[in-house]
Amino acid sequence: MIKVIVSVLLLALLCCGIGYQQLQSAMKMPLKVENSTLFKVERGTGFNQLCQAWQAKQWVDSCFKFQVIAKLDPTLTDLKAGLYELDTSAVIDNIRRINQGAQVSFSFTIIEGQPLRDVVANIQKQVHLTHDLDTKNLATQISNTQKNLEGWLFPDTYHYHSGDSASGLLKRAYSKMQQELESAWQNRASDLVLSSPYEALILASIIEKETGLASERPLISAVFTNRLKTNMRLQTDPTVIYGIGADFDGDIKRKDLTTYTPYNTYKIKGLPPTPIAMPSKAALLAAVNPPQSEFIYFVAKGDGSHQFSKTLQEHNRAVKQYQLN
Repeated sequence: MIKVIVSVLLLALLCCGIGYQQLQSAMKMPLKVENSTLFKVERGTGFNQLCQAWQAKQWVDSCFKFQVIAKLDPTLTDLKAGLYELDTSAVIDNIRRINQGAQVSFSFTIIEGQPLRDVVANIQKQVHLTHDLDTKNLATQISNTQKNLEGWLFPDTYHYHSGDSASGLLKRAYSKMQQELESAWQNRASDLVLSSPYEALILASIIEKETGLASERPLISAVFTNRLKTNMRLQTDPTVIYGIGADFDGDIKRKDLTTYTPYNTYKIKGLPPTPIAMPSKAALLAAVNPPQSEFIYFVAKGDGSHQFSKTLQEHNRAVKQYQLN
């Protein structure tokens, strides 16, 4: 402490008569910005250059005292490039934030049940990301192994800094899905009808799209599992809609159910060729651990839930009650 005080006094004598009290006051001087002001520090920016930029914006009155303080504490000159959120705390505290690389953080959320096209469209709207996605070769860019990236991005909120790449963020989501799918597969039921983790991913995506109620996912899984075991078509509308693609107008029609696409499970047997959306962890677990059940039908009740049935007769009554009325 004595050495520091001596250094301050000697430096003050050399610096045109600036005294110790003035330096102490400068240490506490607030930065004159509006709250939550973003400021980008470019790579290679020096301390004097930073202070002069702030002075030009009238955030500080003079750089001279801060240059003196930086001579006393050279660690202040170690500036890390990035985007920072400045506030009205002391100038030195704001500089310390830059010394520490405490950049402002942004977030991007992949929502459960989103198809790949929506994820890509949303991420391209993020203004602080570097947009480097190769949309024609996206699966190769992100995974190196998958031919189709649908279903492979884990729904979650991902935080990033200004200048991070969109591809880097999606690679994190892909890695997370790999981990969650592998974990779910390792804990699958012993008599599971599915033969691979990818089939589990496909089924989980259908379960995710069929219901918004977490409590129903296991029973939805049981219905589809029972159908797969008996070679019965899945006959699930979300796969039909996915097969229609961008041309879907929001109203599924009878001709849609009878028109062949590789995803129309009214026309094909078994699972569609790829997932149809990004499944949640709960959907993954439901897909690989369906409860024992005799249900093979379900119909939407109009309130977000479903009526499950064991026989076609029961199902027809439910359709009449909840749909035809």
